[in-house]
Amino acid sequence: MRRCGTGFANGSFSTIAGHLDGGETVVAAAVREAREEAGVELDPGDLEPIGVMHRNTVEPGHERVDFFFVARRWRGDPTNCKPAKCDAVGWFPLERLPQSTIGYVAKALANWRRGVWLDSIDFG
Repeated sequence: MRRCGTGFANGSFSTIAGHLDGGETVVAAAVREAREEAGVELDPGDLEPIGVMHRNTVEPGHERVDFFFVARRWRGDPTNCKPAKCDAVGWFPLERLPQSTIGYVAKALANWRRGVWLDSIDFG
């Protein structure tokens, strides 16, 4: 999904992503975000954790820990459910991601291909 109108990495591609809502697990958040952003239904048991990325941002107090999952099955046809925050949706081979893929996302996907499960990136 290519971000737009968000104030962060607009014009860059990312995976389906989001923040935890109070009291939910990371798996529940992944299921919810897939429904909200792409209109697909995931079974939590079909999610495979593939990596964790710690991001130390330039803004004090804005550190992030991202959890990455793969879903090999889903129900529904992926579509852009958030046109105010996404202006394009596409499928890309892992070895040929768009140049505009967000850096930490590209790194996390490359790590998965290499079998690296935990990493960090520093924007400071």
